[in-house]
Amino acid sequence: MSIELMLLAVNLNMISFSAYMQDISGQIFSLFILLVAAAETSIGLAILVIFYRKCGSISVDDFNQMKG
Repeated sequence: MSIELMLLAVNLNMISFSAYMQDISGQIFSLFILLVAAAETSIGLAILVIFYRKCGSISVDDFNQMKG
């Protein structure tokens, strides 16, 4: 969650500076950052789904089974 907040802050900075400098490259790069954030979220969700299928719950106490 905090990584996504940092990525959104970077996006906000890039968009504001590209609007100030009249350059579109910052806005295009911010779209790529949004794509990376979406990919990161989907990978995290896939890990949780696999863990739920294996253990039957997503309890924090069960995360010690992920060792090895």
